Amino acid sequence: MNSNNRATILIVDDEERNVKLLEALLHADGHATLSASKGRDVLALAVAEQPDLILLDIMMPDMDGFETVARLKADPRTQRVPVIMVTALDDRESKLRALEAGAEEFLSKPIDRADLRVRVRNLLRLKEFGDFLANHNRILDEQVKERTAQLEEAYRDTVFTLVRAAEHKDEETGHHVRRISHYCRLLAQAMDLSTDFQHTIYLASPMHDVGKIGIPDHVLLKPGGFTPEEWSIMKTHSALGASILASGTSPYTRMGAEIALNHHEHWDGSGYPNGLQGAAIPLTARIMQICDVYDALRSRRPYKAPIAHARTVEIITQGDGRTRPEHFDPAVLACFVRQAERFAAIYDQHVDE
Repeated sequence: MNSNNRATILIVDDEERNVKLLEALLHADGHATLSASKGRDVLALAVAEQPDLILLDIMMPDMDGFETVARLKADPRTQRVPVIMVTALDDRESKLRALEAGAEEFLSKPIDRADLRVRVRNLLRLKEFGDFLANHNRILDEQVKERTAQLEEAYRDTVFTLVRAAEHKDEETGHHVRRISHYCRLLAQAMDLSTDFQHTIYLASPMHDVGKIGIPDHVLLKPGGFTPEEWSIMKTHSALGASILASGTSPYTRMGAEIALNHHEHWDGSGYPNGLQGAAIPLTARIMQICDVYDALRSRRPYKAPIAHARTVEIITQGDGRTRPEHFDPAVLACFVRQAERFAAIYDQHVDE
């Protein structure tokens, strides 16, 4: 209904005299009118003009009122517009058929002015209330989305604060965790995983190595290889990370804990900390694993120079003794190969300085 509370009513009838009569009656009650003579014209007109009510004749030559109202109610853009069927038919079967198609009310010809006024008034009130509820729900939805975005931004800040605390003890940089987020989301998209999964792994994956905050500096920052005892200590970062995140209740910390614990497991069962094999390893960790290996190979470390993209892909797909293709979920590995050039682009965009 427009701002001056003047309703717009669409009259649909193939007989001009019927249209003129209804226009005169409705104008006398202060309503604006539109008119159409064909059912097919109604569909476009109702979308374009968004009337508050439609008076629809059943008997029309091209598309009868039954089909017209069914199409109006099937279109989300017009389904909330109430329809009064105007008919000379008085049989019960026709009325039931119209109700099933979605009509809200009936008027029988010849039109009774008092009957018309009451039915139009009632349905316009119903439409106005429906519009109010729809607008109210839209405002609430916008407020919820805004608040959700604020909470998510606060959560993201908390995550990266936690990650930066771990980074102060490690050689990895903020660029590494940003790249990891993008790699994981890329693979999730390419594997046709849900939008929620893609979004959650984007925010959860940076926490994969948060457990390193609990590893002693003399082990974590050692430039050479580890002794067996040091390697045993280093491997505890997976369980430590999961323990740090275990008390979280958000989907991001839950997934983060799952990734932290399992991202060093191998498809062939040769990984740690629990020697999980195959599908027993959570999919989140299987995705994270290959992303982490790619970035670790590409990046400079105290104990190694950075490796070029082509050689990194070769190591992952063919092996070099330490890294072997059987470490990876075959489906994730195949997806990585298809997306390898996009991995390179992500690395170049967020390269360490």
